[in-house]
Parts: sequence; structure tokens; C-alpha cells
Amino acid sequence: MGVSKAILGEPAIAKAMLQGGVEFIADSHLENIIKMRNAGLLTRFVLLRTALSQAESIVQNVDISLNTEIETVGKLDHFANAQHKIHQIIVMVELGDLREGILPCNLSQFIEQTSHLSNIEVIGIGCNLACYGGIKPNNQKMHELSELTNVLEQDFRIRLPIVSGGNSANYEWYKSAPKVERINNLRIGESILLGCETLHRDPIPGLHANAFKLIAEVIESKQKPSLPNGEISQDAFGNIPTFLDRGIHHRVIIALGRQDILPSSLKPEDDLEILGSSSDHVVLDSKHLDLKIGSEVKFDLDYGGLLAAMTSPFIQKKFVEFS
Repeated sequence: MGVSKAILGEPAIAKAMLQGGVEFIADSHLENIIKMRNAGLLTRFVLLRTALSQAESIVQNVDISLNTEIETVGKLDHFANAQHKIHQIIVMVELGDLREGILPCNLSQFIEQTSHLSNIEVIGIGCNLACYGGIKPNNQKMHELSELTNVLEQDFRIRLPIVSGGNSANYEWYKSAPKVERINNLRIGESILLGCETLHRDPIPGLHANAFKLIAEVIESKQKPSLPNGEISQDAFGNIPTFLDRGIHHRVIIALGRQDILPSSLKPEDDLEILGSSSDHVVLDSKHLDLKIGSEVKFDLDYGGLLAAMTSPFIQKKFVEFS
């Protein structure tokens, strides 16, 4: 599954994922899936975050949803019946990361309850790791998920064609595991988009780590002191700032701020140093570079930066195709 939430369900990028070989497009926002459907993308859409209040629209627009609450599944069944559909679900299991998931001891009861819903089809189980709690996917965790799959299939005489072992953090496990057992699906976003695994952010061979560039305009370029002058109190975000005495140096301001981006996520292409930011401005030490008003500064992004930049309505997006 190619995960499109970090790129705000941008159809052009989701299409590139499909051309690259993913079998599903998965997103946590129903609005993104609707946008991609309306753009004409032909694939099976998976909703990663299911809300009770959106049940009717989920059944209408989504092929598969990830679920952990029987009340929500019951509501999906209700609207699937009204729309004359069978809605497919993947049941998420809690394996230690403490994000979403049913405790393994309660899993059989959950599956038994869903078996009475005529318009719901359980097509798999899954887990999420290395997200909220940072718990590493490993052979033991994947073996546990595989064994749960085997038990459910045997006890309920069902077939679970999808066993979703996790996300981009599973790359290291997948490459080193002597056997993957029942795991046959991963939900991959950051690894595709930024070309790295997510436990240590090591590059993945053959992928590009710089597919996304953020370009900002220089709006001020001046020699200034490095220390503020006056009594220091809280800044705009409630912090007490500290400053390093660099003497008089060249400071550059770019037309970008915390409303648009996480400054800590910016990785300058050139030898620049980010000194700080406000809601509207990022201040740089330009060092030896002669950056004039109107010139451009380019940045690579980490996952948080990509998420923020794609979400910001103030950042224009331009897509360049390479053959």
C-alpha cells in the first residue's frame, strides 16, 4: 500500500506510486481519498483512520478501512446495507506501540462480533509499530501477528488474505528476516517519498532522498548583530530564547515561517545555518554566501517538513516529471 497522507492525497504523486507498483493507495484522511477518486485515480483505496461520524461517506468512497471499535464497524455495516455494498475491513491489533489496536486477548471476541454483520467482510489483520511508541518491528512481533492470523483462520474457518505488518519502519526487518511468515502487506509512505527507512533514516538503495525540494525567497539580507538588544522575555511561542554571540554577521530572512513549515525539518542545500523562526519568517546565517533580495534558497525536507509543506495552502506545489 502506498500511503498518500504526507502529500495531502495529491493525485499526481499517488499516480506515480501506482505506476511504481503499489497495489493500493492508503490515506488517513477521507477528504484526500475523495480528492483522488474525483481526479480519476483507478485503484483500491484504504482508509487508515476510521471515524464513527464519517461512516456513511467511508462506505461510499473507500474500499477497505482499518478498524478497532465494534461500534464503528456496526455503523459501517448499517450504511453498507443501505448502499447495497459489502465493506471490507482490516482489524488492527495492539502489539506494543500503543497507538490503535485491539489487545490480542480480545481479538477473537471482536472477530466473533463482526461475523454477525452481513455487510462487513474481514479481509485481514494488521498492526502498527514505530509510530507513537517507537517500538521496533522485529521477528518476534511479526511472528506474533502471523500466529494470531493462523489462530483466527482456524477458529473461525475464515481466510485472511491481507496480513499487514506495519509501515516504512518494517524495511529493516523485511530485508533481514529469514522468513516473513504470514506478513504479505506493508503500508509504505515515507520510504517511497523520501527514500529512507524510518528507524534510523538510512537511505534505501535505488531510491531518491531528494525527490522533494522546498524553495523559499530571500526577503531581507543585511549585516546585523547576532545578539538582541534589550530585556529578553518570552518569544511569540512562549519560549525564552537564547543566543550565541557571533558578532556582526550577515543575516538573511526568507518568506517562510512556522505557519508553513517546521523549521527543524529544513535541510539547506547550501552552507547556511537556521538561527530561528517566527510564524512568518525564518532567519538564516548566510555565512559566506552572497544572497540578495529575491534570490532563492533550496531545502531538502524530512517527513515532518514534507507533511507540513504539502498541507500549507501558502506553499505553491509544482510537479516535474522525469523520464
